[in-house]
Amino acid sequence: MSESPHAMSLPTSLAEIADDFRSASNELKLQLLLEFSDELPDLPERYAGHLDQLERVDECQSPLFLTVEVADGVSLDDRTVSLFFDAPAEAPTTRGFAGILHEGLDGLSAAEVLAVPDDAPMRFGLAEAVSPLRMRGMVAMLGRIKRQVRAKTAA
Repeated sequence: MSESPHAMSLPTSLAEIADDFRSASNELKLQLLLEFSDELPDLPERYAGHLDQLERVDECQSPLFLTVEVADGVSLDDRTVSLFFDAPAEAPTTRGFAGILHEGLDGLSAAEVLAVPDDAPMRFGLAEAVSPLRMRGMVAMLGRIKRQVRAKTAA
């Protein structure tokens, strides 16, 4: 299967999601977003009720908190990234964005996450279905994830 030019610099998991969204009608994009919202995993017990341990993404229109864990390893290539999000059920768009990033990035290496282009959220064709303000929230989520990965791998 040949990759579309938009997907070339995205990790395979994220590129597949981007292709699904780009090939969908706006109505179907919103349905896919709802599915990702529903599939967003709950916080593990160590974070549940401890939002002070997560970073708030103020650019999101709904309260969204996230944190990143990076496994030990010799290089960025063998340090696995785990993502954790908290967003209210009544914020399906915000939860959907978090679900996309979770599905597309969780379990990748730190090197792979850091290599994701900053404009990756704009490659899903979602700007046609949701407001620019909402897209800013997804871009901010990715920025926070990458910043946390950089901070946690710098030591």
